[in-house]
Amino acid sequence: MVVSIMWPLVVYSGSVIFLIVIIFILSHVLGERHEERLTHEIYESGMAPTGSSRIRFPVYFYLIAMFFVIFDLETVFIVSWAVAFKELSWAGYIFIVLFIIELGIALFYIWKMGALDFGPDGKKILAAYHKITGKRN
Repeated sequence: MVVSIMWPLVVYSGSVIFLIVIIFILSHVLGERHEERLTHEIYESGMAPTGSSRIRFPVYFYLIAMFFVIFDLETVFIVSWAVAFKELSWAGYIFIVLFIIELGIALFYIWKMGALDFGPDGKKILAAYHKITGKRN
C-alpha cells in the first residue's frame, strides 16, 4: 500500500539524483582547466583584490542595520494586518493605529536621541571654525 503511494516520490528523487550526477560529470569533462596568477584568488566584481578583507565598519553601520531590521519587521506586521483587514474589523484597525503611533513615537525618540545624525552638525562645525580662527561674525 505504501509503495503504491510513494512511487512518484521515489521516481522523482531518482531522476533528480541522476540529473545532478550527469551535470557534475559534464562539468568535469567540459569545464576549463587553467592555472593563472589569479586563478585561486578571491573574485570580487571582476577586480583583483587589494588590501585586507578585515575592514572595520563604523558603529553607525550596525545602528542602521538594527533600525532596518526593526522597521522591516514592523512592515511585516502591517502587511499581515492589511491581508486580514476584513476579519479583524474595527478592533484590528484600532490596534494597528496604536501600533503605528507607537512606531512614530519610537522613531521620534531615536531621532531626538541623535541616532540618525550621521554627519557633523552645522552648529558644531561653525563653533569649531570660530574656535580655530578666533573670528566671530
